[in-house]
Amino acid sequence: MDIRNFMEYITLALGWIVFYVIHSLLANLNIKRKFKLWMGAYYIWYRLIYSTLATFLFLGLFVYAGSIVPDWVYRPSDSSTYFGYMLATLGTIIAVKSVKGISLGRFIGWHAHDDLNEKEQLILSGWYSHVRHPLYLALILIFLGYFLYVPNFASMIHLMALLLYLPLGVYYEEKKLVAIYGDAYIDYQRNVPPILPRFKK
Repeated sequence: MDIRNFMEYITLALGWIVFYVIHSLLANLNIKRKFKLWMGAYYIWYRLIYSTLATFLFLGLFVYAGSIVPDWVYRPSDSSTYFGYMLATLGTIIAVKSVKGISLGRFIGWHAHDDLNEKEQLILSGWYSHVRHPLYLALILIFLGYFLYVPNFASMIHLMALLLYLPLGVYYEEKKLVAIYGDAYIDYQRNVPPILPRFKK
C-alpha cells in the first residue's frame, strides 16, 4: 500500500465518521425541534431533506471507495464469494421484511408530515419481535457479505466503520425511542435483544 492509497483510506474512514455523526445529530429530538423553529411550516419536509442528504452521502462514499486502487486484505476464493453472496442476500431479505410494516413514504419523507407531533405506531411484530434493530442487523450482513465478495481495504473500512458506530447509534436511537414511547419501549427493551436475534420457541 503506497502513501496515496493510505491517505485515500483515511479520507474514506473520515467520510464515514462524518456520515454517522450527521445521521445521529439530525435524528436527535432536540436538534429536530430547533430545525422546526427555524423552518416553521416547512418542517414537514425535514424527513425528505434528511433522507436525500443521507442517500447522497452514503452513495458518495461508495463511489469514492470505488475510485481507490484496491489493496486486497486477502484474495477472494469461490467459497468466500459464495458465502458473501449468501450473507448479503440474507441481509437484503431481512431489510425488506423489516420495512414491510412501515410506510416507506413517511420513512423517506415523500409524504410530508411533522414527525415531532405525529407519533408512529411502535412495531413489535415480524423481525421486530426477534431483534429491536433489524435494519442494523441487515446492514451488518450486507456489509460483511460485501467484504467477503470484495475483500479489499475499502470494503473493510465500510464494515469496521459500521461496527464501531453501532453501539453509539443504538444508544442514541433508543434514548430517542424511550422519550417517544416511554414505558412501552422500556418493556420492549427488556424482552427483545438489540441486534443479535433471539427466536422464541
